[in-house]
Amino acid sequence: MKNLNKSQRNALIMSIVASGTDDLNVMFLAFSMSTIITQLGITDVQGGWIATITNLGMLVGGLLFGVLADRYNKFKVFKWTILVFSIATGLIFFTPNVYYLYLMRFIAGIGVGGEYGVAISIMAGLVPSDKMGRISSLNGIVGQIGSITSALLASIIAPVFGWRGLFLFGLLPIALVIWARYAIDDSELHIESQASTETGEAKGKISDLFKTPKLAYQTLMLMVMTTVQIAGYFGMMNWLPTIMQRNLGISVSGSSQWMIATILGMCLGMLVFGQLLDRFGPRLVYGIFLLASAVSVYLFTYANSAWTLLIGGAIVGFFVNGMFAGYGAMITRLYPYQISSIANNTILNVGRAVGGFSSVAIGAILEVAGVPAVMLFLAGLYLISFVAMLTIPALKKGNYQGIQPHDNPAIQANLVKASA
Repeated sequence: MKNLNKSQRNALIMSIVASGTDDLNVMFLAFSMSTIITQLGITDVQGGWIATITNLGMLVGGLLFGVLADRYNKFKVFKWTILVFSIATGLIFFTPNVYYLYLMRFIAGIGVGGEYGVAISIMAGLVPSDKMGRISSLNGIVGQIGSITSALLASIIAPVFGWRGLFLFGLLPIALVIWARYAIDDSELHIESQASTETGEAKGKISDLFKTPKLAYQTLMLMVMTTVQIAGYFGMMNWLPTIMQRNLGISVSGSSQWMIATILGMCLGMLVFGQLLDRFGPRLVYGIFLLASAVSVYLFTYANSAWTLLIGGAIVGFFVNGMFAGYGAMITRLYPYQISSIANNTILNVGRAVGGFSSVAIGAILEVAGVPAVMLFLAGLYLISFVAMLTIPALKKGNYQGIQPHDNPAIQANLVKASA
């Protein structure tokens, strides 16, 4: 941070805070799902499709904005992603039927899907790579603060203004873009793909992720890992509040308390995971967290009182989402900087698109087999991710392949010069 000028510091702060604003918007659905299903007169499966369609939009946005960011101005593209998901979320206020809701959630997903990878790429252009685990964990923690804010807003606003009024607050991130207009000079950031011009390589494209068989396998296995990560996270956060409201008779306020306890566990998990990732590398740390996730999710089946739900939720959150913050740091180190936005957005959002079907799958499992089968399904997914992680060659050897701009002496000199 000491070598960054004012615009660069503000850009780093904004890229971290933006994750909180997109999580705020995404999590509004978790607290509105049961009410939406009732008021729109739809089935659980149709309700599950709301989240799934959002994730499909994330895939489209991730591919589109990832390429645009690596080819053009990262920070300008970043601001557009925020505007897209904010406006679409606010327009949900006017929802007349489920099909309109599907459309708005798809558009909002486009913005959210584009935001993450571009934000990570901006961070990687400003922060040394051996500290990216910690920076990514801060990014994830701010995202969970957004989720906590969503829970608080849901408990205060939804009872008064309904679920439509809650989504109107999705317009708030526009204020962040307005602030950036006056606080950040894009020309002073120096975060574009300067590595491309120095190496003579072409601008990044999605096919670069599959350039060799080894790289293609790495990309596919990382997609498996992110698919499991998203399936577990959205499956748990979108459906467990509804399950508790229906099966255990817990109120919306009570389920919000559980959500807050779970999110606090996630924040602690991310903080710990980021520190461990920078010190010990992804193979060991991901291995521990994936196995612990499988065990803790399955054991959560036996939580049947207020205290066990709160404590169990915090433990599950610690492991299940603690490792989410590491993907940005790991992927950024495994791929060259000139395709960092593409790599992060493509890998994560393929995971979001495929993993998003967990909402539909869980809705179907609930209708035929009940809650224990859902938890067994989620636990099994983490074991699949564990096996996939063990087979990634670069992680097996313990080496990272990517060269980040902050690690490049020529670009580091440029950053120091810019801060003078």
